Amino acid sequence: MGSAALAVAVLLPACGESSSDSGEPAGTYAVKVTGASFPSRQVVGQTSLMKIDVKNTGKKTVPALAITVNIEGKEGKTAQIPFSVHDPAPGLANGDRPVWVLAATYPRLAGSSEPGGATTSGSKTYSFGALKPGKSVEAVWKLSAVRQGKYTVGYEVAAGLTGEEKAKTAAGVAPGGTFVADISTALPETEVNGAGEIVEVEAGG
Repeated sequence: MGSAALAVAVLLPACGESSSDSGEPAGTYAVKVTGASFPSRQVVGQTSLMKIDVKNTGKKTVPALAITVNIEGKEGKTAQIPFSVHDPAPGLANGDRPVWVLAATYPRLAGSSEPGGATTSGSKTYSFGALKPGKSVEAVWKLSAVRQGKYTVGYEVAAGLTGEEKAKTAAGVAPGGTFVADISTALPETEVNGAGEIVEVEAGG
């Protein structure tokens, strides 16, 4: 079985279902973020991958693995469009300003060419279906930076879409984390190192 097939087999098809349709059982589910990455330095026009790896460390199937992503701060949390900030200036027809643009067919599961996450009633929450005990998935977002600035992106992992399915780590806290990304408009200075690789020149070097 190929990697794409393995990734799809881990998740039961529950994308887009409401709690009444899915019959998600309330309870607490053991979940761990085993890896997360997003470039800390980016350039306007650059496309980067944001990756979040999640494992079901418990003995129960997670009903509907869901990941909510938000740019932190008031301007990020009040924006309705994902990966955007809200301009509070009065009189604007739409004050949301994208910081990143999400590529079509993303997010998806690593190893799959098919969309693996579905938007839900919350525009910043993505559902990836049920996750069996002991299984892991890697959710991938493909994002193009379009706005200069330094931003903190927070993410939270849930076990369902109703709020009654709680995801907890072994320490008893909700799984999640943050990325800090500094987006500039200028390409970094580069050089070719001894291995023939193009690398960024360190400050002061």
